[in-house]
Amino acid sequence: MIDIKFLRENPEAVKQNIKNKFQDEKLPLVDEVIELDKLNRSYILEGDELRASRNKLSKQIGALMGQGKREEAEAVKAQVTANANRLAELEKLEAECSEKIKNIMMKIPNIIDPSVPIGKDDSENVEITRYGEPKVPDFEIPYHTDILEALDGIDLDSARRVAGNGFYYLTGDIARLHSAVLTYARDFMIDRGFTYCIPPFMIRSNVVTGVMSFAEMDAMMYKIEGEDLYLIGTSEHSMIGRYIDQILPEAQLPLTLTSYSPCFRKEKGAHGIEERGIYRIHQFEKQEMIVICRPEDSMMWFDKLWQNTVDLFRTLDIPVRTLECCSGDLADLKVKSLDVEAWSPRQKKYFEVGSCSNLGDAQARRLRIRIKGEGKTYLPHTLNNTVVAPPRMLIAFIENNLNEDGSVNIPEVLRPYMGGKTKIEK
Repeated sequence: MIDIKFLRENPEAVKQNIKNKFQDEKLPLVDEVIELDKLNRSYILEGDELRASRNKLSKQIGALMGQGKREEAEAVKAQVTANANRLAELEKLEAECSEKIKNIMMKIPNIIDPSVPIGKDDSENVEITRYGEPKVPDFEIPYHTDILEALDGIDLDSARRVAGNGFYYLTGDIARLHSAVLTYARDFMIDRGFTYCIPPFMIRSNVVTGVMSFAEMDAMMYKIEGEDLYLIGTSEHSMIGRYIDQILPEAQLPLTLTSYSPCFRKEKGAHGIEERGIYRIHQFEKQEMIVICRPEDSMMWFDKLWQNTVDLFRTLDIPVRTLECCSGDLADLKVKSLDVEAWSPRQKKYFEVGSCSNLGDAQARRLRIRIKGEGKTYLPHTLNNTVVAPPRMLIAFIENNLNEDGSVNIPEVLRPYMGGKTKIEK
């Protein structure tokens, strides 16, 4: 959510930003907000004038009563009563108008960074850098669930009977590998100075609307029936929500946190749920990184965050590349975003395994998170990035470490988390 003062003073810039995101249907919202804002400010001005006159009229009543001018005093009293009634009416109108403005402002996309390439959708994202040499072995690589089933590591049929498509049982050494990757990722981030957290896995609606757009909420979140609670789609939601309605001392910045959680997603839309795959699923686990910082430091932290993911994947000998997300591929709250993609030897292409986002002050504004500095209070910037999200990253892992006999090599850094094993075998 952008600052209404910025919108008021720069309506054309806001409209151009909407056009750059290919959301022209939202253009009328800018003028609608401007008109509502004018109306609201007129309510506030009139209310302020009535409050200012209240003391003056009260003094007049006292003076007139002292002079024995009862009739005139009663007339002024009637005016005070009328003003009080009008003031109550104005306060109601102001509250209603402010709510309308807030609801519309939450639909207007955040101002993207000037460095973001303009493009309609993810097909126009721009490759930045590749790390590691992508290789294709001279033997055929089966589909990832076939590899996992051959290792007795996954049971999709039972999961489908129990919960439907988009769920899975991981078993044996594959389940252990899944946990090992998460534990290794946790320790990797702790070694980089991040504080480890385990947050609530459910959040209230005011936190949901504070951390994401209405469109994302509808496409992602599972609602707990009969309660004001939602299952989180990522731990970023509850980690940022932790600071709702708080004023933090500037000395605490930056807050650098890494959090573990299960994640739950509807996965509505064009991508859908695969019947036999574990790329898009309703339930998974993830290690996340979150930063809350001064506005002038956010781009520096943005680069640090995505580099952490690249470095972690390289320690696992998985080739990766980074993609700059174009304007049309940015969610409404994002200022800038970069995807990390891992190499798939089977598909002979890269696929997304993590996403790094700078949300500017949008989440802080929605959640009313403020920083108290020297002589001023301001909104911080918030950032988030995926460290690892198995089982999706397991696809890249098993394909890049697969041997011709169907066994999977375990990189040296993971062996302490796998009881010293060097391979997963049939």
